[in-house]
Amino acid sequence: MSMAIHKESQPGAERLAELGVMSWPIWSKEVSSFPWFYDSRETCYFLEGEVSVTPEGGAPLRMGKGDLVIFPAGMRCTWEIHRPVRKHYLFD
Repeated sequence: MSMAIHKESQPGAERLAELGVMSWPIWSKEVSSFPWFYDSRETCYFLEGEVSVTPEGGAPLRMGKGDLVIFPAGMRCTWEIHRPVRKHYLFD
């Protein structure tokens, strides 16, 4: 099982529609830092903000507005929110 974060920068409207992104709930968070554990896979699309996510034992990955990101189930990481975030999300 891969613990890699998959980031797709600036996916097109067709790709977002295919996934149904705009019907997903929205999560928002202020500038902060916190540990996180993914007990299931999350796919999200950033509407606003900028963050660095550092997987346990790995290098940080920067992401933000316009990025479609998939976090694998079972990953432990630390979120560092640099600019307030709003994102659509889906756990599966």
